[in-house]
Amino acid sequence: MRHIYRCPLRWSDMDAYGHVNNAIFLRYLEEARIDFLSLRGKESRQGSVVARHEIDYKRQLVHRPEPVDIELWVTEIRAASFTVTYEVKDADQVYVRASTVVVPFDFETERPRRITPGEREFLEGYRDDAEEGAAAA
Repeated sequence: MRHIYRCPLRWSDMDAYGHVNNAIFLRYLEEARIDFLSLRGKESRQGSVVARHEIDYKRQLVHRPEPVDIELWVTEIRAASFTVTYEVKDADQVYVRASTVVVPFDFETERPRRITPGEREFLEGYRDDAEEGAAAA
């Protein structure tokens, strides 16, 4: 299964040419990831941190009033990290393909931690290995 986040475009996201600035896409991915992870509920003093981002810019996204879709899914689940893969797109074109390595984190001890069985079960529901190489393509 995949998660779809309808990301609003803001006028402040534009560069001088009326395109969404490439640096803004990191914020879009963050918004989509937070929306996705909020589906599993909250755990006290538990969270996650980003260990790595990879972004491939495919085409310019012109600013407009309509939101853009960010489709995301999980491509890898390890003992203490997981990889989220994204496509920022409309129905007929992809603007960005990206991936993020996320590390579960215990804010009380200020240390990374292992993925819990409940988290693993949640992530497995969004796993799609068929598209694992999409961010690199």
